[in-house]
Amino acid sequence: MKFPRNARIFRGQLDVTSFATVFFLLVLLLMLASLVTYTPGVRVELPEAGDLPGTDKPTVKVGLTKDGRIYFEQQPIEEEDLKARLQQAVKSAPEPLTLLVLMDREVTYESWLRLTLLAREAGISDSLLATLPRAITAPGLPSAP
Repeated sequence: MKFPRNARIFRGQLDVTSFATVFFLLVLLLMLASLVTYTPGVRVELPEAGDLPGTDKPTVKVGLTKDGRIYFEQQPIEEEDLKARLQQAVKSAPEPLTLLVLMDREVTYESWLRLTLLAREAGISDSLLATLPRAITAPGLPSAP
């Protein structure tokens, strides 16, 4: 049995303006969605510094806020629990670790020293303070005088 075939091949010109409009709206919506998207984390205002040497060793990142809260792996943690987690990290690391402190610029020296001594008790001997390069300023942060 033969079926009638009504489909014809389109041989005309495509209207590109409708495709361009849809593409433009899609790009616009994606850009707006990225601005509104919530990014989890703790707001820490790092101090600015010039070109400083870093480290090639593996690091353990610990955040310290101006109100005294400590963050390990982006989760709030108490000092006693932090020491245990740092000891676990030292045991599982193949080479010596460096403590990278993401500290708010308003944190006292005493808080940073207490955190560094806690890391030393856990087996981490090197400590670095994370800074922002002077050429880069984070959005929303005032530039240094």
